[in-house]
Amino acid sequence: MSRRRRKVLPKEPVRCVVETLSHDGRGIARQDGKAQFVDGALPGEIVMAKMVTSRSKFDELRTVDVLESAPERQDTPCEFADLCGGCSLQHMSGDAQIRFKEDTLREHFAHFGGIEPEEWIEPLRSQDTLGYRRKARLGVRYVKARESVLVGFREKRSTFLTDIDRCAVLDPRIGDRIQPLRELIGSMDAYDRIPQVEVACGDEVAAMVFRNMDDLSDGDRDKLLAFGQAHELHIYLQPKGPDTVHRIWPEVSKPRDERLTYQLKEFDLTMEFHPMDFTQVNAGLNRTMVHRAVEWLDIQPGERVLDLFCGLGNFTLPLARKGGRVVGVEGDDAMVVRGRENAELNGLDNVDFHGADLHGDFTGQSWAKEGFDKILIDPPRSGAEEICKYLTAFGANRIVYVSCNPATLARDAGVMVRNGYRLVRAGVMDMFPHTTHVESIALFERDPAKG
Repeated sequence: MSRRRRKVLPKEPVRCVVETLSHDGRGIARQDGKAQFVDGALPGEIVMAKMVTSRSKFDELRTVDVLESAPERQDTPCEFADLCGGCSLQHMSGDAQIRFKEDTLREHFAHFGGIEPEEWIEPLRSQDTLGYRRKARLGVRYVKARESVLVGFREKRSTFLTDIDRCAVLDPRIGDRIQPLRELIGSMDAYDRIPQVEVACGDEVAAMVFRNMDDLSDGDRDKLLAFGQAHELHIYLQPKGPDTVHRIWPEVSKPRDERLTYQLKEFDLTMEFHPMDFTQVNAGLNRTMVHRAVEWLDIQPGERVLDLFCGLGNFTLPLARKGGRVVGVEGDDAMVVRGRENAELNGLDNVDFHGADLHGDFTGQSWAKEGFDKILIDPPRSGAEEICKYLTAFGANRIVYVSCNPATLARDAGVMVRNGYRLVRAGVMDMFPHTTHVESIALFERDPAKG
């Protein structure tokens, strides 16, 4: 049996004339009719790029030199940006990044939903585009040839970890400690048995969760404790699945001790969360987003409000502060418990949390039978197509949809419009500066003309 030979890639960089930008932030050029996807290149630029992979219909390249630059190009604020996969748009100005995300949302609405909002809102932007990221999963790998440990994100379109000693977009309590973290793991007996470190930051405290594949030696535990004390970090271990995560520094006397917190001061709320819970990565933008969602729903006294995919109550509790009766529904039972804990912590008795399968029809549930005046929905990347098909059963006159995927938002918006709602306004939110991630928000109102 003959073995197919791997195509030999040219060693010398090739000249690329970049025409446009792909949805994943790569420049698109063409050579003899074949598409070239070029990392680090912008529309209108001429660059020299090194071939990374070559396929039958397209090539993938990485920019090594810019011969003619676009006005949107800027110096990258991080020295590792060209290689690290944690960011993909640092070479693009902030205004250009926002325009790119707006264009992406517009194109998806047109392509997947065949609709357009009556009003495009000004983008919700981050005050801080560096040091904003409070949640991340960092890979860890021991490189035998170098006898050293790498900690960070994967290289662009690669399984290799990027060799970094700091991260400009992570919260400085984490981002400035990458090198000490590398040295810590490299000094441990388990230096090659810790595949990842989850990081989570609250307003007051930051935490690291070490995935330890084997029981740690006493010496390794002591080193972790000393690291936590020296850098004022909470230290957790995860010997097996997520349910095994536990804090080893500082010592825990009761389960609630393992919580971090963030404030939503506009609503006089303190939100508790476990480091492994889902929370928004950008605290500043989250506050702006919550304000906008509550403003758009415009809760009136006596109204019933439904919050779907409510998590630990990030929207539910601010809505409850506005009065009425709020029902938060979540598919993860642990988050239902967390939501109830946060309601109790903040003295709210006009909110209920329920667990439910949010992939099917739940209109027959006891908590749903009275209907709702307003609805907020914040689904995962897969969206909520099935749910949108029967939201009309609740009779809500206003719905706010918060999305982390413009394709599924556009698809679901089409379903909503076909089922009697108008897409009143929509816009992007810059939750993840320097990346192609598009977070957006949309307002739907019942269309009287459709009954």
